[in-house]
Amino acid sequence: MEMGSVIQFLENKTILVTGATGFLAKIFLEKIVRVQPNVKKLFLLLRASDAKAATHRFHDEIIGKELFRVLKEKCGSDFNAFISEKITLVPGDIIYTDLGVKDSSLRQQMLDQIDVIVNLAATTKFDERYDVSLGINALGAKHVINFAKECGKVQVLVHVSTAYVCGEKGGLLQEKPYQMGETLNGVAGLDIDAEKKVVEEKLNELRADGATEEAITSAMKDLGLERAARYGWPNTYVFTKSMGEMLVGQLKEDLPLVVLRPTIVTSTYKEPFPGWVEGVRTIDSLAVGYGKGKLTCFLGDVKGIIDVIPADMVVNSIIVAMAAHVNQPGEVIYHMGSSMGNPLKYANLKDYGLRYFTEHPWVNKDGNPVKVGPVKVLTSMASFRRYMAIRYLLWLKGLELANAAFCKYFQGTYLDLNRKIKFVMRLIELYRPYLFFKGVFDDMNTEKLRIAARESGAELDVFYFDPKCIDWEEYFTEIHIPGVVKYVFK
Repeated sequence: MEMGSVIQFLENKTILVTGATGFLAKIFLEKIVRVQPNVKKLFLLLRASDAKAATHRFHDEIIGKELFRVLKEKCGSDFNAFISEKITLVPGDIIYTDLGVKDSSLRQQMLDQIDVIVNLAATTKFDERYDVSLGINALGAKHVINFAKECGKVQVLVHVSTAYVCGEKGGLLQEKPYQMGETLNGVAGLDIDAEKKVVEEKLNELRADGATEEAITSAMKDLGLERAARYGWPNTYVFTKSMGEMLVGQLKEDLPLVVLRPTIVTSTYKEPFPGWVEGVRTIDSLAVGYGKGKLTCFLGDVKGIIDVIPADMVVNSIIVAMAAHVNQPGEVIYHMGSSMGNPLKYANLKDYGLRYFTEHPWVNKDGNPVKVGPVKVLTSMASFRRYMAIRYLLWLKGLELANAAFCKYFQGTYLDLNRKIKFVMRLIELYRPYLFFKGVFDDMNTEKLRIAARESGAELDVFYFDPKCIDWEEYFTEIHIPGVVKYVFK
């Protein structure tokens, strides 16, 4: 595995990025154009009906973000001209054949010019509608790889997945592919064509019964969770992402394919500046709930390891992997996480949150600082249910009765407590499989990539992706939590 200068590799390259408005895609785009202004072109696939809608999304959801502040300062008054020269917007959608690209001239340009494809399109909702999640995460991946095989000069495809395609397995989790039809999580015979049929039949049944759109959405969410559970996955997201991996592996033929599996992605570690994050991302739900005083108890194994990795390190690993596997037919899988080289425990994370919000309390809309204390951690579902029943549910029932007796005098208190209980229970349902997760992600392939990059003279000071350099206490208390407060708290 030889690559030389990664910056030089990027020079004069034409890259297609799917899912261009996503969190990682924005960081990827910013990094490429900032460190290699001589990149030839980036085609950005945006879900949009036409060029006007795509342009609006690009300005509103991508370059309008603070993420691009450093690049704007660097370019000055030339920023807009530079972006116009380097970026070509592509209205489309990976749920369709040919990525939904309707402009035949633009499609031909892409087929003739693309050197590298990075598939970052995904829906990451754990309980997404099954038809939506299957269409984007699984069948979308199929459409991307079929499009890649039509491109005349494509040199490598990077498919970004998730480390949690492993389901709820424990132990050392290896960087190996899943095969269609193999026995997975103890259940044999996952067939994606059969899953498509299940979706179509369910939708036809619901529509024939005159179900409302709200009822259809609810039923399709339930169907996704049921099908995931049937084959041993904890939610619709990781179930459909695993199918996407299977499809690209099955269809790749001679195409150089990199499957990159990040763990829990957090805010930027260093670039373009520390702490940039967008939206409430997995563990940030806990930070938001705790900092606002809504989260006083939780469920989990405080001795367990939580595998997190900063977003800029994920993006750097994508770029280095591109350079390393150009024109090398075959499939390679990389875990991008920290549980092997620099493990972080839930107990540490809990302490960091207490320290930060004690020293920097959140000020609510009334102008009052929210006081926080140690979170009570329950170590089993049974103990959690007992705690909730004794501490909150009995009190809530009493408030409900008093509220009825006194003409809703306690309505505000009742609604506030009910909202807090629902918030905690929702988080528990979403994250229960990961609160007791016993897996450690082997990163032997990723370590080999780091070694090869170092020995080949790649610029690892620019494309750093080794989590062993992270001081977790410093990162969470000085970078990540302040970033979440700045960009996510409302």
